[in-house]
Amino acid sequence: MFATIHYRALVAGAIALCPNAVPAAQSESMSSPRARVTLLSASDSATPGQPVELGLHFRFQPGWHIYWRNPGDAGQAPRIEVVAPPGSAVSDVRWPAPVRHVDGPVTTFVHQGDVLLPFTLTLPAVLSGASELTVKADWLVCKDICIPEQGVFRLVLPPGKASPGADAPTFEAARAAVPIAGEWRATVDARGVLTLEGGGAGLLRTADFFPSDWGRVEHGAMPTLTASLDQARIALTPGSEFDASESLEGVLRASGADGVERAFLIATPGERVPRAPAVVLVEAGAATTTAAPRAVSAADVTVAGILWPLMFAFAGGLLLNLMPCVFPVLAIKALSFARAGGSETAQVRRQSIAYCVGVVLSFLALAGLLLMVRAAGVLAGWGFQFQSPVFVAAMAALLFAVGLNLSGVFEVGNGFVSAGGRLAARGGLAGSFFTGVLAVVVATPCTAPFMGGAMAAALTAPAAVTVGIFMALGLGMALPYLLLAFVPGLARRMPRPGPWMERTKQALAFPMYGAAAWLVWVLSQQSGADGVVHGLVALLLVAFSGWLAGSAQRGASAGRIWRAAAAVVLLAGLLAVLRTPDPVMPPASGEGAYTPQRLAELRASGKPVFVNMTAAWCVTCLMNEKMALATDEVKSAFAMRGVVYLKGDWTRADPDITRFLQSHGRDGVPLYVYFPPGGAPVLLPQILTPRLVLDHIDS
Repeated sequence: MFATIHYRALVAGAIALCPNAVPAAQSESMSSPRARVTLLSASDSATPGQPVELGLHFRFQPGWHIYWRNPGDAGQAPRIEVVAPPGSAVSDVRWPAPVRHVDGPVTTFVHQGDVLLPFTLTLPAVLSGASELTVKADWLVCKDICIPEQGVFRLVLPPGKASPGADAPTFEAARAAVPIAGEWRATVDARGVLTLEGGGAGLLRTADFFPSDWGRVEHGAMPTLTASLDQARIALTPGSEFDASESLEGVLRASGADGVERAFLIATPGERVPRAPAVVLVEAGAATTTAAPRAVSAADVTVAGILWPLMFAFAGGLLLNLMPCVFPVLAIKALSFARAGGSETAQVRRQSIAYCVGVVLSFLALAGLLLMVRAAGVLAGWGFQFQSPVFVAAMAALLFAVGLNLSGVFEVGNGFVSAGGRLAARGGLAGSFFTGVLAVVVATPCTAPFMGGAMAAALTAPAAVTVGIFMALGLGMALPYLLLAFVPGLARRMPRPGPWMERTKQALAFPMYGAAAWLVWVLSQQSGADGVVHGLVALLLVAFSGWLAGSAQRGASAGRIWRAAAAVVLLAGLLAVLRTPDPVMPPASGEGAYTPQRLAELRASGKPVFVNMTAAWCVTCLMNEKMALATDEVKSAFAMRGVVYLKGDWTRADPDITRFLQSHGRDGVPLYVYFPPGGAPVLLPQILTPRLVLDHIDS
């Protein structure tokens, strides 16, 4: 076997010199500072009913790499979605042999340099016209840091007899890089010793094994080779998922007496472990937008798969009304409904419906924003906008302005009230509508029970399903106030207007001031002292602008000048918000800080680990830490059981934390995961108590 001549290189050279080779059939490239990626075709045309070779061609800058089918201790393999005519078929990637990449205690299996990931597309037997192909892919490219990237590649192949194109040598070189089947018999015993017999196995001088499936073999443990006569024994270190009765599959990089390294496919007898393909096929007309990092097509979505996320979203939206993020706006809602309490039923209904419309439309707008963000290749999740210091500063200024209005510093809508009943009603409806908008905006830092799974489904599903899930969230949140419109008994129980309302209105300003103060603290966590200064200056200017506007409303001389001054000061406050510094991005530090490498190291050493994914702007997270995780009972239990506590801070956008969330089916914080020694991870609920945490650890 080791004397085999590599004729493939000769074939590649012959094709490269062939004068009849046609121009390359390839897509436009997707370029970044890290890599250039192009969809290639080995031929210039497509024959109906016949396979055509396609491949994603990666050309990396020095030091950057992507991951193999089994990435090892960290990382993620590329995922490819092929949109082709109905009746087509697609193969999985023919993976080239990986190389081992060691970074401290973390070992990964990677591809670097110039890499082609080839796969085969078989078109239907009947085609009319050219074949229009679209390939959507996402991959994780890493060096010192890891960055998720996406690309959409389009290729048109005219019908006709396929002939080698200018990129055929690239495919031939890729075939030479794909491992070949070994001629030996391979078995593995319960201790993890891989035995190769026959086929010149005794000539092996070096051997490195890459398991095709995660956890079958310890990735960082180097194999030990013993060769004699016609047999080679390769001692592997069994991993947490090792089972000698199942087929052990992988790639063996080995060299013989000639010193030339070659790659071979290994598969021992036993039941094969199922694995998801890297390439999925979507028929043209049912194509969807690929969402990083897990693409789901319309063909993958069943009726049951849609109904469950919709039900969870509706329940989560209903429970959002009980979450602390929404408490400040509950004050505004309660006051507005109380003001309408003495009115006729039709008025209460109009107020309630206007509020509900504001809630639902705001959720739909948020769905549209998230779809645009993920289409741009950015990892985003529930509450992602609070990772922007500018947004946090703007929300602090808005809530502070609402508090000033409730305190009577200035009024909104007096002109409508004095203009007559019809305009007054219209002004009231507008107020209810925008109260619903504000309720949705301030609700996003909270994650209610049932919302985690629904949000994960929404952010990885086709666009239509994503919009449906967000609409269900809005309907659930609006339901209590929708009932006010159609259950007369509830409306009649609303208190009647009276002098108490003005005092209540002023008292309810203080939750707004408290919310603004909390958001300034969030700014301190994101942008440091500079962020706090910008936030406080913005609040000062908003207060000054409100006082100027209120003075004009109370009849100050030259009121037009006062109003103009208020507008100028408000503009200055807006500029202070827009100039809020970008997030300070110190690396995770400290023994308790989450990093993928730290988690992998602890799990490899057999220690139990509790991971807390949180954010400074997540009120639910802060309550859980205060009421459960920071209690003496839980801290003592962690110490007694040797549980290592890791905390990931998503206050600023962090790709490592985003990938961790999505790997566990979530797209927002809080997320709590317990990793028992040698066992599967356990997800805890989003609302914690000390007893609940201890029960999960003990079980």
